[in-house]
Amino acid sequence: MTKNLTVGNPAFLIFSFAVPLLVGNLFQQFYNMADAFIVGRTLGMDALASVGCTGSINFLILGFMMGFTQGASIVTSQRFGASDASGVRRSFAVSAVLGVAVTLGLMGISVMSARPLLIFLRTDPKILDAAYSYIIVIYWGIPATLLFNLCSNMMRAVGDSFTPLVFLIIACVINIILDYAFIRGFHTGVEGAAYATIIAQVISGLLCIPVIIKKLPILRITKEDWKLNPKEIWEHFRVAMPMGFQMSIIAIGIVSVTFALNGLGIVAVAAFTAAQKIDMVAGMPLGSFGAAMTTFTAQNYGARKIGRIRKGVIQCCLMSCSFGIFMGVLFFFAGDRFAAVFLKEEAEAIGLAHTYLKVIGCFYVLLACLFIFRQTLQGLGDSLVPTIAGVMELAMRTFASIILSDRFGFIGLCFASPLAFLGACIPLTIAITLTLKKLLRKAIGKR
Repeated sequence: MTKNLTVGNPAFLIFSFAVPLLVGNLFQQFYNMADAFIVGRTLGMDALASVGCTGSINFLILGFMMGFTQGASIVTSQRFGASDASGVRRSFAVSAVLGVAVTLGLMGISVMSARPLLIFLRTDPKILDAAYSYIIVIYWGIPATLLFNLCSNMMRAVGDSFTPLVFLIIACVINIILDYAFIRGFHTGVEGAAYATIIAQVISGLLCIPVIIKKLPILRITKEDWKLNPKEIWEHFRVAMPMGFQMSIIAIGIVSVTFALNGLGIVAVAAFTAAQKIDMVAGMPLGSFGAAMTTFTAQNYGARKIGRIRKGVIQCCLMSCSFGIFMGVLFFFAGDRFAAVFLKEEAEAIGLAHTYLKVIGCFYVLLACLFIFRQTLQGLGDSLVPTIAGVMELAMRTFASIILSDRFGFIGLCFASPLAFLGACIPLTIAITLTLKKLLRKAIGKR
């Protein structure tokens, strides 16, 4: 079930590794999509807005956890590429210990700050209580997020991107069933959608454990592997923590967008929420290509095959950018039809959502390059430049939130993400070019 990405055609390996990631990411998004669809259709636009306005602070916390576990798995992947089996198991053990420690801290902070943060973001009083009841359940369920993300990232680190997909599909089906059961059957309101999401994540995480024990012996931790040393802890911490912060920095920028969005009214919030759900799904292939580059790069870096990394970057850019162009054209001409799925006959909200999709679709090529360059650098163990790129994203999103939204309203806010893509791509493009040239020269010099 493991896969060695250091031999064979890079384009084929990246594509075949990315496809299960793509399907898995799509189903993971269906957690939120199902919440939005069922909440919007069953409970109405106000309820949809109450779920949507929590998206930024949800990502602020859970994004950190996802980035942290992915960062830790990079060390695992490098050791797998170097054929260091005992190092792979020790890496899993270190990642688990660090993950639990970080999770407990995050859960305490997020639960205490949930309502004050919603108030600070100018959440409409009409939807404040519903928004809080939704996000507080999600925050109490952070350990479930850790369990699945840690296990799935470790599987991917050794080349298995298919098994996490299977469990995600199962969990997605359970999530949809429970959404209807809680919301329509038990009449629990928006918090029922949160309960459904957490239960589904717990199931998907628990399903990973027996598979790791029985079918992935390279990840089967022994008693000796739990004897951690400070050097290994620091090796994982220095990669995982910056990647977690990168995701949180991006989330802070999204929080600034939410702050501005809440001042535009409930119709704008509902439109933005629906459009973002669609945008997230459309961007999944781009993110999946980037995620595949993390494992591809880390394994080949561990095997010291730098030329393959450069070739993989070029081929992956061609595949990902082509898809980005296709989605941009599709959104320009048919974005309103996608928005109508969530917004029924709300003509004003559908029009605003279509505007968002037309703007964001024009910049998907930049997003494709952003994912690939950032994930490649992270696979090489570079956490500094991706963090700088995250700061650039924050600055550009904040600029759009404060200046453009004030001057141009909703359409100004639609440019927050495109400007963030542009700001992040500048340092990433420079860094990926210089880093690969340096590593290639170094590799040639050793021959």
